[in-house]
Amino acid sequence: MTHEHPPHPVEKLCEAGLRVYAQALREGHVAVEDAEAAPCLTRFGLLHPDFEDSRWLKPAPPAVLLPRLLRGIEDEVARHRRRERELAEIFEPLMALDADRSPAAQSSALTVLSGTGPINAAIQHVMAEATQEILTIQPGGARSAAALAESYAQEQAMLDRGARMRTLYQHTTRYAHAVLDHFGRLRGDVEARTLSEVTDRLVVIDRSVAFIPANAERTLALEIRHPSVIAYLTTTFERQWNLATPLFPTAAQQPQENGVTARQRAIAALLVEGETDARIAERLGMNVRTCRAHIAKLAATLGSANRAQLGFLIGRSQILDQER
Repeated sequence: MTHEHPPHPVEKLCEAGLRVYAQALREGHVAVEDAEAAPCLTRFGLLHPDFEDSRWLKPAPPAVLLPRLLRGIEDEVARHRRRERELAEIFEPLMALDADRSPAAQSSALTVLSGTGPINAAIQHVMAEATQEILTIQPGGARSAAALAESYAQEQAMLDRGARMRTLYQHTTRYAHAVLDHFGRLRGDVEARTLSEVTDRLVVIDRSVAFIPANAERTLALEIRHPSVIAYLTTTFERQWNLATPLFPTAAQQPQENGVTARQRAIAALLVEGETDARIAERLGMNVRTCRAHIAKLAATLGSANRAQLGFLIGRSQILDQER
């Protein structure tokens, strides 16, 4: 009878292998058919045929096996070290050439990351060592439930180390149940606030490493370790944070003036700038249909009959005189 047996290394011996090998040690041998559930035992040399009776398999003594297996690990480590030396020997003269060509290129203060996978991996690597704080700006509306679920374990681990987490979203996120549920699951010092508009995506970790997009498609990013640049980015975050409306843990009501919401004031400001509906929706992190619905409500509140009149009424109403 053939048993499906997933491959695994000897240091992660399967449950069936442990059981059969322990039985063989207790009884001095084990029947061939009983060992079919753990073919790894013969492959790793833990069991070998009984030459006097082919119906049985005999166990190799653990005291003999362990030194042999350890030697195999030591040999593998030695191979890796040889490969490291060979790579170092190959690249050392090339690095010297590059340093002569452009010394600044060797600086670790600025690293270009290409591709979503490498960008996320770099952020996760730094987050795994964070102990103080992570500051994040998330433009473009709410993150997907899948992205939030993927980030939960690492964010919680960071919070468990005593770190603080502050996130800036756009106002559209205030109605995103997945985001609110995500924050509710996290245990620790977590805060979130919202603004009508935020800068492009920003991640600052322990005020020592920052990540920003390097192109519009966000397929390139910069990993920044220059203290002065990080201080500038942190100040930018703090100024936006102080202007933002609390979302979590305690949500504050967005202020209204003469029946006009903060979101409608943001739309009004962009209408006065001459932005199209599509561009307004993009800047405020909402879809075009939602944007037009807000424009219709704003027009109704101000008593506008058409788009041209709406611009005039926005100016006369003085709803833009207060800060958003």
